[in-house]
Amino acid sequence: MRTTGTGHLKTGLQMGLLALLTLCVGLVSETGAQTAPQMMAALPAASAGLIPGAEARPILAWTEFCQSYPAECAFDRAEPARIAMTPAIWSTIVSVNRRVNRTIDPVTDQEHWGRPDRWDLAEDGRGDCEDFQLLKRRMLAAAGLPRRAMRMTVVIDEKGEGHAVLTLITDRGDLVLDNKTNAVLTWAQTGYVFIKREGQDALAWVSLGGASSPVTTANR
Repeated sequence: MRTTGTGHLKTGLQMGLLALLTLCVGLVSETGAQTAPQMMAALPAASAGLIPGAEARPILAWTEFCQSYPAECAFDRAEPARIAMTPAIWSTIVSVNRRVNRTIDPVTDQEHWGRPDRWDLAEDGRGDCEDFQLLKRRMLAAAGLPRRAMRMTVVIDEKGEGHAVLTLITDRGDLVLDNKTNAVLTWAQTGYVFIKREGQDALAWVSLGGASSPVTTANR
């Protein structure tokens, strides 16, 4: 595990992440106490999902990340390929997205590590776009969501730069978790050009039909 800072910092961050995970479980219990009409009103509207294409070349930094954190890249074909959305799960997704965005200090990999692109889990409390999303996926998987339905995704953002988001493939469409906003949007609402994402049937990536792929996802 790669970290920076003292042992006290690492311990403090681990305790903080544990507290966030505990909150996720609590949110599921609390939401379950709502009435059915209240819960159904909170769900996102159904929308069309992205259509994956042919196999695509992964980002190099993702390959390096998987070598260091193989459990974060592994998936189980027995897991559901889609998240069956419920009010409790929706509340957990919204909360995790908001809390990670608030907790992690944004910094580019060049500033952080002295290299253009490195994927990590923001274990020292700092990171750029992909680090935010990888941490969100870890937390959501710990809360019981199927990892196979949560795919790291490369896009071109509003600045024309490479950017990483987390796509949740659900029975209400493909939803996007992003460190640039606390809103959980459908892929079409983001305004991004979707390039490629992790596949659901193999340790490989698939094209999403967008423009040429960026070499890195290096912005905050």
